[in-house]
Amino acid sequence: MSFIKFLGTAGARFVMIKQLRSSGGIWLSHRRINLIIDPGPGAIVRANSARPRLDLSGLCAVILTHKHLDHAGDVNVMLEAMTEGGFKKRGALFVPRDAIGPDGVVYRYHRRLPQRVEFLSPGKKFTCGDIRFSVAARNRHSVQTYGLKFALGAKTVGFVSDTADFPGLGRIYRGCDILVINVVFMEPRPELGHLALEEAVRLVKAAKPKLALFTHFGMGILKNNPQKLEKALRKKYRLPIKFAHDGMTVRL
Repeated sequence: MSFIKFLGTAGARFVMIKQLRSSGGIWLSHRRINLIIDPGPGAIVRANSARPRLDLSGLCAVILTHKHLDHAGDVNVMLEAMTEGGFKKRGALFVPRDAIGPDGVVYRYHRRLPQRVEFLSPGKKFTCGDIRFSVAARNRHSVQTYGLKFALGAKTVGFVSDTADFPGLGRIYRGCDILVINVVFMEPRPELGHLALEEAVRLVKAAKPKLALFTHFGMGILKNNPQKLEKALRKKYRLPIKFAHDGMTVRL
């Protein structure tokens, strides 16, 4: 069975700090290969409280799209879990280069736990068991941040992490069956490096996925009720948009 599970859908610092939505990141499973993407604060709790429970010792990789706290707060504990406390050297860590080093988020001790540490960069391709993925683009954000594309059997799943809008963004993700998009703001604020609702809609129109999953919501999105926003957008644009919620599972 292949699925995407949203351990958290929080975006922006105040939603994370108040835990109005969880900041646990995304669990991806395909043919018994399990990855966690952007395990922010609370990822360990959300994974262990999931139903059915997610086996953290069965993780094959931890992926950070970038080093900001809401995406990386639980990265070290996930490396501990994946390697069973460091006693089994296994799995992989995929990160931008600035996530490691003097101003990074991965502790020196924990860098030694996985079998391999790989650095993300545009166009680079990786394999993790039966999962193949590539770095689709470097995003427009305040730190090194990357969008990803996963080949899962016959399905292609894209992840658009934090980014300001930029020309050609939609074209990069054409061909995705499912496109997960971080949508923080109600109104555009390009200086802050996050997509707003209308920018995300434009991206969906250009990329033409079979299903677009919006996540990583800021306070404005939550105040405007994501379910109502989803209904209004689907009615207005006739686009396959769904707003994620904490714990939501999408089967592939």
